[in-house]
Amino acid sequence: MASASAAGQPGVAQLPPDGTPTLHKGRKAPVLPWPDIGYLAKWSVSSYKFGFGPECLRDDDPDTFWHSDGPQPHFITIEFPRKVAVQKLSIFLSFALDDSYTPCTLSVRAGTGPSDLQDVRLFALEKPDGWLTFDVSTEPNEDGEGFKPVHAYVIQVVILANHMNGKDTHVRGLRVLGPIEEAPADGDDPFPFVSVKFKMHQCIR
Repeated sequence: MASASAAGQPGVAQLPPDGTPTLHKGRKAPVLPWPDIGYLAKWSVSSYKFGFGPECLRDDDPDTFWHSDGPQPHFITIEFPRKVAVQKLSIFLSFALDDSYTPCTLSVRAGTGPSDLQDVRLFALEKPDGWLTFDVSTEPNEDGEGFKPVHAYVIQVVILANHMNGKDTHVRGLRVLGPIEEAPADGDDPFPFVSVKFKMHQCIR
């Protein structure tokens, strides 16, 4: 699905097919083929210092960051108004800038609401510095060339621990990426009729 469709696009970052998180060096967000669907959602965090709230996660400014202000674990909760397919997350972390505020253990949860979230990914990080992009799911898709998206109303990123046993955390950016939409074949209607009544009249006789 996603990784297969992305291959060969000039200027587009390529990710390993085995689902290993990929670190894109630099402060600028990588150009990726998967659509950013985060604008559809309501974003909230477990705590924050004044002026360093959840809006800093999506302002495309590498000099701003969400700064937690409470006990661990720290949460970023992303709630969609309807069930959506989430393929990947891309998160900007910088040990060089944030030192002990940098997350070292992350988990991703998904569900229909805050009360039924299930862990779908868990991994450790070693002094990351850049945009880390990874599949939300590790379940292979049907063609074996990528991973299935997670269908959920809620995605939650959990910072379980920081480097050097730091208490609060900094996250400088976060993107929620949907699956790549397959382009319709030549001659295919991108908006086909669905109901039987309309299908009866879709051809000119």
